[in-house]
Amino acid sequence: MILVTGGAGFIGANFVLDWIANSDEPVVNLDKLTYAGNLETLASLKGNPKHIFVQGDIGDSALVDRLLAEHKPRAVVNFAAESHVDRSIHGPEDFVQTNVLGTFRLLESVRGFWSALPAEQKSAFRFLHVSTDEVYGSLSKTDPAFTEENKYEPNSPYSASKAASDHLVRAWHHTYGLPVLTTNCSNNYGPFHFPEKLIPLMIVNALAGKNLPVYGDGMQVRDWLYVKDHCSAIRRVLEAGKLGETYNVGGWNEKPNIEIVNTVCALLDELRPRNDGKPYKEQITYVTDRPGHDRRYAIDARKLEAELGWKPAETFDTGIRKTVEWYLANSEWVRNVQSGAYREWVEKQYDNSTKAAA
Repeated sequence: MILVTGGAGFIGANFVLDWIANSDEPVVNLDKLTYAGNLETLASLKGNPKHIFVQGDIGDSALVDRLLAEHKPRAVVNFAAESHVDRSIHGPEDFVQTNVLGTFRLLESVRGFWSALPAEQKSAFRFLHVSTDEVYGSLSKTDPAFTEENKYEPNSPYSASKAASDHLVRAWHHTYGLPVLTTNCSNNYGPFHFPEKLIPLMIVNALAGKNLPVYGDGMQVRDWLYVKDHCSAIRRVLEAGKLGETYNVGGWNEKPNIEIVNTVCALLDELRPRNDGKPYKEQITYVTDRPGHDRRYAIDARKLEAELGWKPAETFDTGIRKTVEWYLANSEWVRNVQSGAYREWVEKQYDNSTKAAA
């Protein structure tokens, strides 16, 4: 049995689905079900005895203590986090509450549970903390990619809160001996991605005939990682990672945002052409850049490959095609996650900041 926190969110839900597809080991899935947590993503597991879903907060110590005592997991995989930079700029307190205080309370509950385990189970137990490359700050065009040795230089409330959580996890290992592992990943994309993030937002807006909002000049560079590759990396780190170590997970796909948008447009031109025959890229609109927008992230994932033998299975070309095809085939899922709160957010964030059409 393993306990997954945040297992109804984008990456967490993909991990749960892949875990159950690839393992006979059951999952207890704890998720608060905020706006980005979606049980529809886990609909295929309904009635599956290997999946036990519990709605709740990692900061609820009494609940977490009860789940640990009742299910006695051999590992905890922590995805639970507020994770959207723009939202963190408008409301940083939620990010501190979940990512910092929530992680602290989760660590304390896990430490209490782990400390009382018999010696053999105690030795085998793992706490895997899923984090982000954004904790390392921003790179210039010529800087080498982030390695695990890069110092932390977070630039947004989101990345600062994740950096704090990483430091707590490290401290609980060095101070208390808790057997932890940390992964820092690059930008994920793929099925079930909430449509406030770049790739799903472009797909959804393009199909709806809306503007495709691109921040600034669109030349912000990110390393793109297909979510199922990320899940396989986490499984491998959980299986064989060295205690106390950090592993960077990347897709080896550095691309500027505008190239991503143009690629999505070209795939939609091929797979779902506009009725008027015009290219989707005509819908691209440049909007005012967000405050403190990091210029470039890039992950050096050679440690993970050298020590644990992991490499991504997807290229960007194969992964992005699968992603666009998934959204075209799952319009009902997209429609159902686009609540009134979601629409209000997108309008607030983008519609009033248009400055020039592409």
